[in-house]
Amino acid sequence: MQDELVHLDISNGIATITMDSPHNRNALSRQLSSELETHVESALADPNARAVVLTHSGTVFCAGADLKESKQANVARAQGEQPQQGRGGRGLPGIVNMIWESPKPVVARVNGAVRAGGLGVMSACDFVIMIDSATMAFSEVRIGVVPAVISVVCLPRFGTLKGAELMLTGDTFTGAQAADWGFINRAVPADQLDAAVDELLASLKKCSPQALAETKKMCRLVPTLSTDEGFKAMGALSARMFASPEAREGMTAFAEKRDPSWALEP
Repeated sequence: MQDELVHLDISNGIATITMDSPHNRNALSRQLSSELETHVESALADPNARAVVLTHSGTVFCAGADLKESKQANVARAQGEQPQQGRGGRGLPGIVNMIWESPKPVVARVNGAVRAGGLGVMSACDFVIMIDSATMAFSEVRIGVVPAVISVVCLPRFGTLKGAELMLTGDTFTGAQAADWGFINRAVPADQLDAAVDELLASLKKCSPQALAETKKMCRLVPTLSTDEGFKAMGALSARMFASPEAREGMTAFAEKRDPSWALEP
């Protein structure tokens, strides 16, 4: 039996998913991708998890595609064979989309380098907290391919101008630069990474699960609407949320000067 490459731990209201394949820089091999998909699904389905932390072992968060496996698959195709398939069904597009559409906030805790497809996995998260010295690169163009799938979630973070520059050049940039450009939420010294993540999680634990899910969808939807569409849709959302049981509990708790029943301990 193969050793597990991705681990899931759920405690204190937080699901922590750890990519643990440092021998190949946490590249998206068939096994790692399958296990990552399975654990993300489990974390999203578990009512005890208010938020998800996606992190890693070793000095690389994720190096993108497993090029050794990709080469083997290309050889198999050239020989008329069917490439070996992973156990998971979604592949990188599905995994990235599952994180992007998650009703629970997902926090990327990044303590090392990120390359290519790894930037898609990272960018699908709602929050990215990274050490300031970590390096990143859209390295696809330097091996003759295109950052196609990951552009769907990376370009909204960057904006087209800066994103296109980095995707066209494959140049390396740091966590500190990425924070300045608005690509990630925070870049911190390595010894402050865990404190920064814990501070964010403590805030999320105070929030209503339903309100978190609806606010996440709202932030994605509103920029795509005209002003008239926005007021109509958001008026309906506001009315629905004010009438919800979680809102009634939140407002009652506020009046009674106590924590709502859905708030978790920091």
